[in-house]
Parts: sequence; structure tokens; C-alpha cells
Amino acid sequence: MRRPMARDFTATFFLLLSLASLLVISPCAAQQIKTTDTRWTYHLPLPDGISGAESLAFDGKDRLYTGVSDGRVLKWGGSAAGWTTYAYNANYRRIPLCSSSEVPPEERESICGRPLGVRFFRKTGELYIADAYKGLMKVGPDGGEAQVVATEADGVPFHFLNGLDVDQATGDVYFTDSSSTYTRRFNGEITMNADATGRLLKYDARTRRVTVLKTDLPYPNGVAVSRDRTHLVVAHTVPCQAFRYWLRGPNAGEYELFADLPGYPDNVRRDTKGGYWVALNQERMRLGAAPAAKHLVGVRLNPDGVEVEELTAAKGVTLSEVAEQKGKLWLGSVELDYIGMFT
Repeated sequence: MRRPMARDFTATFFLLLSLASLLVISPCAAQQIKTTDTRWTYHLPLPDGISGAESLAFDGKDRLYTGVSDGRVLKWGGSAAGWTTYAYNANYRRIPLCSSSEVPPEERESICGRPLGVRFFRKTGELYIADAYKGLMKVGPDGGEAQVVATEADGVPFHFLNGLDVDQATGDVYFTDSSSTYTRRFNGEITMNADATGRLLKYDARTRRVTVLKTDLPYPNGVAVSRDRTHLVVAHTVPCQAFRYWLRGPNAGEYELFADLPGYPDNVRRDTKGGYWVALNQERMRLGAAPAAKHLVGVRLNPDGVEVEELTAAKGVTLSEVAEQKGKLWLGSVELDYIGMFT
């Protein structure tokens, strides 16, 4: 009787050992990260003397719009029409300096404005603009002069509006003020001085009021509404992290770590699988570490914040936004003079 029992025990042992091996291997396989090289991206040049397509927006007909270095929002009309002016602030046509190419953009943007995050509310065709200097702005479906809808919250003026997204069900706008101390031109001071005075904000489209959702944030940047509208994902540039702010449910109001990132993030956009694309300005710097073998410019996170894909590019290329639209990746950069498109 003992020998059969021994054989049964041995068989059971090796079966359990095999199952344990599968449990060890499976997580590793699940964490394999796809690498996509964007060096052969199609380049859509901006008009001469213009750069900095920091954020990209698509209207209900999938037409492309972007804010640029001279304070305008441009519309792409295809190869025949090219770029045209879609929206601008009041100073653009009033002050000659704003349309001058003789003064560097960074020296005139405090007067002429600098549109960063841009998104449409598709039900109305309105375009919302987070202008780093002018505040939260809005322009109707026919374009033209954008109107300022908010310049402060709780009595504290905006200093550096940055990322923006629109809840397509309600029209409410979620946006970030990267610092309550420094403006965009001095954004390096935010990092150097470990500034943590940024805020996460909400503009209620019905009441037209701004609510402060979270204060004392270190360099909050891009923001995206989740596909199920239960939470926001907010990128923090300096700590190289993304956080989740719960809008509803049992965790409503909580702010929790969503992902550690391999670089300094800018904007966040939803992908088509319930996850997010996060653009990276550059790789994370680590003291004593060897130079990176590849230049990361973006990562894709799944709905749980796990990295599943990375985007690489040639040295010198920086991205501020990765937008997935109709099977294509559109790549915006606050520094380059073109928009990339990858299929």
C-alpha cells in the first residue's frame, strides 16, 4: 500500500511544481512591454516661424487643431487649404507685437498668450483652451476671438494653466494650474525649488464656476477623464508620476498613485482600450546611471496604470502629447516645428 501512495505523492508534487512555475512565468509574460519606434513618423510642418504644437484637438469631423507659439489655435484643412487661424485671444489682433516674428515667443507670450491644453466639447462644438497666461478660454464652433471664462479659483489667480480635458457627457472641464507661484516662462523654477503649489480644478459648464479639487500638488500637468467617467488621471512632471483622482464612487475625492513613469510626463490622453497615452519630455534622470540605450518619448498605460507600450524616437525629439485618433498616433511637441503622425 505504501508504494502506490508514494507514487501518488510524487506525481502530485511535480504537478504542483509545474503549476507554481506557471504562476511565476505568467506575470513576467504579462508585463512584457511593446516598443514602437516613431523615427519614421510622417511630419506635418507648422507654418513658417511657428512651433510648439503642445496639445492636439479633434472636432466632431476628426479635423485637427492645435495651439502654437504665437498665441493662436490653428486648424488643419488638408494639403490644399493648409493651416488657418481658428482662434485667438483679444491681444493677438490688437497688439502688433503678437504677430511679429522679430521677438522670441517666450518674451511676448505673457502679453500674447500661450495656448496649451485644447479640447472640444463635441455636443456644442465649443473648443476649450487652457492658456498659460490668459486663463481658461472658450471659442464657439465657428472659431474667432476666444473668450476668457475663468482667471481664478477661491480668490487665487491662475499662474500657469496647463493640461485640460472635457467630460463629453456634461461639458464640465477639468484642468491644471501647474503652479500658484511661477508662470510658464519660469517653469524651471518649479523643479529647482520643489514647488508644490499646483492645483487640480473643475469648471462647471452649467453654473460657470470653478471648483478646486486638489491643492498643494507638485507640477501637475496633463489630465484625462477616464472612459467610464469615474476618475481623472493627472500627470505630475517633476516626480515622474501619474495620480488618480476619484470623481465618484466609494473613493470619491481620494487622490492616489496611479503609475510611476520612466520619464517626465506632459499631457495624458485616453487610448482606445480604456488606458492612457502619456507623453514624455525626456527620460527620468538617475544619478550614476548609464546613458539610456533608447530615447523614450511616451508610454501607454493600461486601465490599471501598468505600462504596456513605450514610444521611442531619435535623440533631440521631445513630445508633449500622444493622441490616438482613427487608428493613428498624432504626436505634439511644445518645442518642435511640426506635428508627427504614426500609423
